[in-house]
Amino acid sequence: MRFSLRQLEYFIAAAETGSITVASEMIHISQPSISTAISHLERELKAQLFIRQHAQGLSLTPVGRTLLSEAKRVVAQAESLYTIASEAINTVRGTLSLGCMVTLAPMLIPELSHGFVSAFPETIIRHVEDHQEDLLKGLRRSEIDLALTYDLQIPDDIEFSPLVSLPPYIVVAETHPLARHNAVALEELTGQPLVLLDLPLSRKYFLALFMAAGITPMIATRSAHPDVVRAMVANGMGYALFNVRPRSDQSLDGRKLVSIRLAGQHRPMTIGIATLRALAKSKLIQAFSGHCQARISRSYIPGMVAPAMTTCSRINSDRRAGPSGWSSHVSSRSLAGIEPAAR
Repeated sequence: MRFSLRQLEYFIAAAETGSITVASEMIHISQPSISTAISHLERELKAQLFIRQHAQGLSLTPVGRTLLSEAKRVVAQAESLYTIASEAINTVRGTLSLGCMVTLAPMLIPELSHGFVSAFPETIIRHVEDHQEDLLKGLRRSEIDLALTYDLQIPDDIEFSPLVSLPPYIVVAETHPLARHNAVALEELTGQPLVLLDLPLSRKYFLALFMAAGITPMIATRSAHPDVVRAMVANGMGYALFNVRPRSDQSLDGRKLVSIRLAGQHRPMTIGIATLRALAKSKLIQAFSGHCQARISRSYIPGMVAPAMTTCSRINSDRRAGPSGWSSHVSSRSLAGIEPAAR
């Protein structure tokens, strides 16, 4: 064989980005090195892999598309040799393909990845941020090793290990009439404009909360991007429902948001580790799973306000509210929502 795995890696990077310039920035290799590797592959394989378009970058030829699939498989098999060796000498090393629900990734991934690689310097983590359906497909295709996601519609062939349950809550702008409330029931939102987080499973989950209460929400607008939803709410376009609560109480445009407990009993969303049930868990996967279990709980979640933190904050606020322990606007029905529903 007169080409190397490194040359295949350069080819894969160029093929997936459609640009030698972008590939160079992504894998931190000079553009001439990538161009030379591609030219070498084309000479050795006696096939044109790319159509080079001056203004539009690179497009794969039919042969190039076939080679991309095979090259990724070859590189993955080569990387698995590290895992095999690690199993034999009882060390944690190799490359972990980590999938994460797109709404969780900005908060969970940075701290978890950095902490794990610091603890196990011979490991590399590759991140895949996606929606749940595609994460499950990635597990089945062995494109990712494990995924951090929610317990929504988990099929039988996927093993799900729960980490922490997140109850739903309401977010409004600081100028909203409800902003001073300690808790709000869904019935109090009737007729109020809803800014809906419009991801497939998230959408079904939130609308099911209204359906269970016999309420039809007034959807004013929607977005598949949490930061867009938060910015719309901060600008006074309505309220939103979330389970993930970032530590920052500001939207990206700097406007302040207020989080309010949703009164009543409601099904939480549970964050957990999803793996393919039929796949034997390597030491690398086991180590990262243990890393997540040690760092995610009711008391602490990377990048988020944990449920226990909101409970403590609420208790302190309630004690200041008066001898009864509750502000006058919180009904007896609201008391049922202090703790999230059981998993």
